[in-house]
Amino acid sequence: MSINPTIKFFLVGIFISIALFVKATPYFEYTPEAKQAYQKALSLRFEEARHILDWIKTNEPDNRVVYHIENYIDFFTIFINEEEEEFKRLEKNKSYRLKKIQEGSKDSPYYLYIQAEMRLQWALARLKFEEYVVAFNEVSKAYKQLKENQKKFPNFIANQKSLGILHALIGTIPDNYQWGVKILGGMSGSIEQGRAEIEDVLTYAKNNDFLFEQETIVMYAWLLLHLKNQEDQAWQIVQKAHLQPTKNPLACFTLANVAMRTGRNDTAIHILENRPQGSVFHDFYYLDYMLGLAKLYRLDLDANYYIENYINYYKGQNYIKEAHQKLAWFYLLKGNLATYHDNMRHCQTRGVAIIDGDKTALQEANKGTIPNKILLKARLLFDGGYYHKAYTFLKETSKNNFSNNRYQLEYTYRLGRISHKLRKYEEALDYYNYTIEEGKNERFFYACNAALQMGNIYEKLLLYSKADEYYKICLSLTPDEYRSSLHQKAKAGRNRLKVYNY
Repeated sequence: MSINPTIKFFLVGIFISIALFVKATPYFEYTPEAKQAYQKALSLRFEEARHILDWIKTNEPDNRVVYHIENYIDFFTIFINEEEEEFKRLEKNKSYRLKKIQEGSKDSPYYLYIQAEMRLQWALARLKFEEYVVAFNEVSKAYKQLKENQKKFPNFIANQKSLGILHALIGTIPDNYQWGVKILGGMSGSIEQGRAEIEDVLTYAKNNDFLFEQETIVMYAWLLLHLKNQEDQAWQIVQKAHLQPTKNPLACFTLANVAMRTGRNDTAIHILENRPQGSVFHDFYYLDYMLGLAKLYRLDLDANYYIENYINYYKGQNYIKEAHQKLAWFYLLKGNLATYHDNMRHCQTRGVAIIDGDKTALQEANKGTIPNKILLKARLLFDGGYYHKAYTFLKETSKNNFSNNRYQLEYTYRLGRISHKLRKYEEALDYYNYTIEEGKNERFFYACNAALQMGNIYEKLLLYSKADEYYKICLSLTPDEYRSSLHQKAKAGRNRLKVYNY
């Protein structure tokens, strides 16, 4: 049966109209192009990532993962640059992107996951500028979205990556931020729970193509290093992660950071000297500071060059005071007191005092007390992991050679730390105990950290009751320096001990 030409034309018109007016439902798909843009973003090759994202917006206009990747770029930009004006400008992108994500299909596991990830990234960015209340609210919303997503899509492994790190962190929030825990109402967890969840993700990644595998590995190494006190395991994890420190500044930062924190300073210097550079990468001047710091630990004569480069070119706010302090130490050891004093004055006037390192630098500058060169040299060697050299150097003198109580305390504290690293545990415990007894009523951090380290030793020796005793002592002391980080580590220690039912 033939159709009347007029009717046929009419039907074709209807179908065309339907095709024009019915919009495709926005979706979430990490296509090969989207994966490439994501990898470019993680390599700080932002312009290249943006070009790919523009292509996706033209050719896949309904694919909403572009907004997830754009948020990565803004997050890294803010986190690295630390410029408040830039933060305020980029913050305006958040609401628009969330709206675009919320237009997508609720049947996708990415619908809630991406929203939660974006909120977590903005929470971390806000912490840089002391927007603590808003940051905690962001985390609370993200957590609820992740939990809801877990119920809807229990096999969506990316969800577990983010929940794992949140569960590990919740029990280690320092006392002075406990008001934030109330904002996080409903959140609970432990280090062991978080570790188990992240390990499940990594097990999955071994046998499956998992886009966020390297992110998860870095989180896991961070957890082992800072919350589980397992330095060698953290180093092994990042060593096996197939990171490319000569091609990716973030990979360079991760490997060098873990190397420096696990007594592998020469390795860190090698990594940082071969860091990727050039106009294709977003500027990451903190790598210069890290290299200068690592060289200062080794007492290299060119350490000042890299620290000065960081100070001269970096426009952000953190580590400026600390950088001037470290530069002052460099010139003090060289015998240049005039430049030492210049830099200590800069500690008072430049940068901000938000993080522990900057707070300590400012306190030292305000007190006007010049460090003892012998103790300073031993400290730097220790921080670089040159334990035998530091031990021999300090043993050439004695506590009685120092005229004031602070230097005597620092002497026993330093020998305790060095003996600890050399696994001379009995000797370390003696030095730590003296430091606590003589320094618990002082405002220095020596007694507080000595108690923390005694807890670590007793935990390693499986003497859990004694470990808990000294973690409690650490939490009872309130030094002017490093209080937040020391208390967080002590809380993490007590959290770890819960599984042993001692």
